[in-house]
Amino acid sequence: MSEPVRLSKRLAALLPCSRSEAEQYIEGGWVRVDGQVVEEPHFRVLHEKIELDPEARLMELPPVTLLLHKPAGQTSPQALLNPASHWHDDPSGIRVLKRHFSQLTPAVPLEPAASGLLVYSQDWRVARKLSEDERLIEVEVTVEVQGEVSPAQLALMMRDTDTRGQPLPTVKASLNSSGDGRSKLRFAIKGVHPGLIAYVCERAGLQILSMKRIRIGRVPMTQLPPGQWRYLQAHERF
Repeated sequence: MSEPVRLSKRLAALLPCSRSEAEQYIEGGWVRVDGQVVEEPHFRVLHEKIELDPEARLMELPPVTLLLHKPAGQTSPQALLNPASHWHDDPSGIRVLKRHFSQLTPAVPLEPAASGLLVYSQDWRVARKLSEDERLIEVEVTVEVQGEVSPAQLALMMRDTDTRGQPLPTVKASLNSSGDGRSKLRFAIKGVHPGLIAYVCERAGLQILSMKRIRIGRVPMTQLPPGQWRYLQAHERF
């Protein structure tokens, strides 16, 4: 062999197997070229050593959904989705593959200044549910504000109309803690949209110091560290 060929063609000849099966092995992260995993079937090889992992198996690679803990102020959160920022305590057991970072659809937007849970999915069913059921899915957000919060201010934040009498999503607000000139609020809202929490806090005369989304539907962020991501587990549903 005097000219470089596609890795998939070389692997198919070595095993032997079909070209499509070779591509499946490669994209599944089961193939090494000179000891390094290569996941691109079109990778060109000549005299390199090609190895198939002894545990390799042919199986359909299902679409994945990634959950990211967005740091506050991060304007390009999708750039954090890479193998290096994968949470080492991810309970899903899913092997990280390069293909998991392509064709991701962001869902349930979050204010740029806020931190917290973001969702990116390759699964059209997940993306459609989060879009079509947006008004039915409750999100939970913690907000730190300046000063003490009175019962009257809490009631004002939960009014279901704006200053023009237009309807607003139902806002449930409660006081979690207060001290040192600051108060921590918890919001549970169905149909939330960017700017809503800022609006109801401003209406109540409260200055927001920080905001974090900790749950979307039935999926909590739990212990996921800032700037890291994990896979949505098979049993988890929004």
